[in-house]
Amino acid sequence: MQRYILIIGLLTGFVFSAMAQAPVLRVKTKADSIQEKRDSLKSKPFAPKASTEKVYHPDSTHSPSTAWHRSVFVPGLGQVYNRKYWKVPIIYTGLTLLVVMYRFNEQAYTEDLAIARYRAKGTQPSPGDKYYQLYVNYTGYPDNAINDAVRGYARYRDLSVLLFAAAWGIQTIDAYVDAKFMHSYSMDNNFSVKVVPTVINQPAQSFASAFIPGLKVTFTLR
Repeated sequence: MQRYILIIGLLTGFVFSAMAQAPVLRVKTKADSIQEKRDSLKSKPFAPKASTEKVYHPDSTHSPSTAWHRSVFVPGLGQVYNRKYWKVPIIYTGLTLLVVMYRFNEQAYTEDLAIARYRAKGTQPSPGDKYYQLYVNYTGYPDNAINDAVRGYARYRDLSVLLFAAAWGIQTIDAYVDAKFMHSYSMDNNFSVKVVPTVINQPAQSFASAFIPGLKVTFTLR
């Protein structure tokens, strides 16, 4: 009798445990549909944009001498030939500032030189003359100050000429170098680094061996 009671108890426990583990079926309501739609909007799958780098290969038809000759005759024309258009405003801004610097110093040099010559002769311009008002304005200045101003304006005038010539030459070199890279070299980020162990054929005083170990680093640019 006890055996039957034990068997019935085991069967009853197995049935209850199976009922507890069985999934409960639930009728899908409208609220559940709305919530699922919200979750799908929040967790919408996305894929990051693939960043593709430009690869520049040598162009044997691009002539460095053509870029150089064009920049020699017309500033910025070589940069246009190299398709570096953003450099043209920089070139002309620099050249224009140097021209303004030259004209300012040349005008001031001419005016102060005329006053210095009046002072050296011991004369003065008549009312209505070109430099009369300037001569009056310089009445309180000594001769040394006027002569120093003349030399200073002359120095800066000559410096502006030298800088203008240098800027013209630099933009021609820039055009040539850019064209040379486009003609002969690749300008992308495709390069590799190789590190290998090696030995250096050099006597080492701190070691008994005639060779010392080292690492050889090789950069390969394509």
